[in-house]
Amino acid sequence: MKKIVILAAGQGKRMQCKLPKVLVKLKGKPMIEYLVESCIKSGVDSNPIIVVSPDNREIISQALIKYNCQYAIQEKQLGTGHALACARNLIGKEVDHIICLYGDHPFIGAETIKKLAESHNGVITMMTVKVENFDGWRACFNFWGRIIRDEDGKVKENIEFRDAAPEVKKIREVNPSMYCLATDWLWDNLAKLNNHNAQQEYYLTDLVGLARQQNLKVNTFPLNPEEAVGVNSQEELALAETLV
Repeated sequence: MKKIVILAAGQGKRMQCKLPKVLVKLKGKPMIEYLVESCIKSGVDSNPIIVVSPDNREIISQALIKYNCQYAIQEKQLGTGHALACARNLIGKEVDHIICLYGDHPFIGAETIKKLAESHNGVITMMTVKVENFDGWRACFNFWGRIIRDEDGKVKENIEFRDAAPEVKKIREVNPSMYCLATDWLWDNLAKLNNHNAQQEYYLTDLVGLARQQNLKVNTFPLNPEEAVGVNSQEELALAETLV
C-alpha cells in the first residue's frame, strides 16, 4: 500500500502574502487544491497526509474541507526531512511505500503520480527534471539541487544549489525533491540525516547520498519541466498563471 504525503508547512514569505503559501490562488483556486485533486484522481491515495505548521493547520484544513485529507503538524521549520518525519504517526504499518510531494507544485498530474507509483522499485525513486537551459520560464529551476551521476549514468548524489560549486551549477538535470520511498528504509535513514549545510536544515535530498553509501540503486523518474514548476514568489506565480 502506498501513501502520499504533501509538505505544506512553509510560510512563504517570498510570496509577500498573509496567506500560507499553498493557499495562494492560481486562477481562482488555492494552488494546493490542484495537487490534492491529482492525488485523489490518480487512485493511489484517496486521503493524502498534509504536513502543516501549528499556525496554518486550521486555515488549510478549512480550504480543503471537501477533501478527506489527514493533517500532521511540523512544530518547527527544520527542513523537508524533518517535515516528512512529522507524518510518521499517521502512517500505518500496512503502508510499504510513501510518495512525498509539495503543496506549492500545483501541476503534478494524476497520471504522473500513478506512473510513479507503478514504476517504483527498490528503496528510493526520485523524480528528476532535465532542461535545455535556465532561460525564460525555466529560470525557476536554476536554484534547484543538481543531480550528480557517475560514469555509468547512475545517480551518485544530489547537491543543493546553495551548497554547489560553480561547475556543479552548470548541470542541467535538477532535483524537484519529490520521491517514492520504501517505508522501512525511510524511517531508518531519516534518523541519519544531518543539518551540516548552509541552511542548517535536514534535507530529504540527502537520502540519495545515503542510498548510494549503502550500495543501493537510486531509481529515477523523468518529470516534464512544465509539471515540475513550483511557486515561491509573485514572479513564479505570474508564470504559473500562464500554464494553467
